Amino acid sequence: MQGILSAAGYVPYWRLDRQQITQTFGSGGGRGQRSVASYDEDTTTMGVEAARLCLKSAGGITPRAVTLSTAVPAYLDKTNATTIHAALRLDHDVLAFDAIGSVRSGIGALLAGLSQPGTALVVTSDLRDGMPTSADESAGGDGAAALLVGSDAAGPVIAELVGVGTATEEFIDRWRLPGERRSKTWEERFGETKYLPLGEQAFNAGLKAAELSADQIDMLIVTGPHARAVRALTPRLGVDKEKIADDLSANVGWTGTAHPAQLLANVLETAEPGKVIALLSLADGADMLVFRTTDAIASWTPARTIATQIEAAGPVPYGKYLSWRDWVTVEGPRRPEPSRISAAAAGRRTDWKYGFVGSKDRDSGAVHVPPARVSRVGGHMDDMEPAPMADIQGTVSTFTIDRIAYSPSPPIVFAVVDFDNDSRVPVELCDLDASQLKMGDRVEMTFRKLFTADGIHNYFWKAHPLRGA
Repeated sequence: MQGILSAAGYVPYWRLDRQQITQTFGSGGGRGQRSVASYDEDTTTMGVEAARLCLKSAGGITPRAVTLSTAVPAYLDKTNATTIHAALRLDHDVLAFDAIGSVRSGIGALLAGLSQPGTALVVTSDLRDGMPTSADESAGGDGAAALLVGSDAAGPVIAELVGVGTATEEFIDRWRLPGERRSKTWEERFGETKYLPLGEQAFNAGLKAAELSADQIDMLIVTGPHARAVRALTPRLGVDKEKIADDLSANVGWTGTAHPAQLLANVLETAEPGKVIALLSLADGADMLVFRTTDAIASWTPARTIATQIEAAGPVPYGKYLSWRDWVTVEGPRRPEPSRISAAAAGRRTDWKYGFVGSKDRDSGAVHVPPARVSRVGGHMDDMEPAPMADIQGTVSTFTIDRIAYSPSPPIVFAVVDFDNDSRVPVELCDLDASQLKMGDRVEMTFRKLFTADGIHNYFWKAHPLRGA
């Protein structure tokens, strides 16, 4: 049996009210909210967060390969999936590679993972925006998803793959040249006339492969970059309206490469055994995947549901959103910008920098963060074992709000955190209203980007308030 072993989505904390766009420019915007990645997030950091949630609910299953799929990679030439590999502290023999550049690559990576022997962690992530007042700006959203796929030899399959149907055709509908920020689209009616027959072809092929009919589908997911084609195709598929899955457009938006897996994870988080879930994605053709949930899904517990993340959100002003995305430039603190990190130094401390691993004295049990050679209790030297800290929660002991130090989005909030394993660490806080912070608040760790200098992203860990645990 081949299928999904675990699933998770990641929705950033911040939300932009679309009405703010209309109030600012007199056009664009609309109803509802869209998810917004913070200034210190990119497709790699969001992919790490989705992957962490996925593996937490995987029952200890380790992937043999990690794929990152995104249309907006943090790096070109350099593999982005290796950063996720390092943050998850996977063994060196676990393969890591990218599938980047196009929206359809997310479905492609999922199909590739499902067709290979062994377990694969398929991570999809995207940042979607557009020129101010554009439809892409208001309808888009930021987010990530991760699916751990494999056979029942690795562990309980919660959703078995029972059918696949695809249809591919070359046509110009949405495109973006390398180096350009905004995507361009052809006239809507043209894309609609192309996608409708392709979607029906893939849909029927998937049902035929699964030996099912449309009325046997319990939940249908239809998504794609062409919203008009999605709306036009959905009622033509013969599936009852109440069986159409929420596309999260009202409070997240279309998250591009990540959206099919994100919607699938959202459905799986509340699915019962024996349900048929059909996922139809329209992007440069059409792809249909049919899953049937198994008895194992009844005992599968998501680490943090998408619904919980949507509920635990905070508003971001439209002006701050524009500055985070570099559509407008605001003056920051008049302090020197940081220099690039040392590749050699980072290479010597990979477990600490990417995995947030301290050291623990084998004799006294004292935890040292950052890792140390000499124990603070008893003075033992070089008698340490790794102390993973990324999943340890903590309590704010004291904090300071720094409005002078350099930051792309000041102020910086630093806190001394007492972690639950009796260690104490100074860390930067994020995803919060500094005026609401108080001593005693509970926090957890999150993988972020401190800054970018000389084209090098300085990834490390921050803490944010514990919400929706």
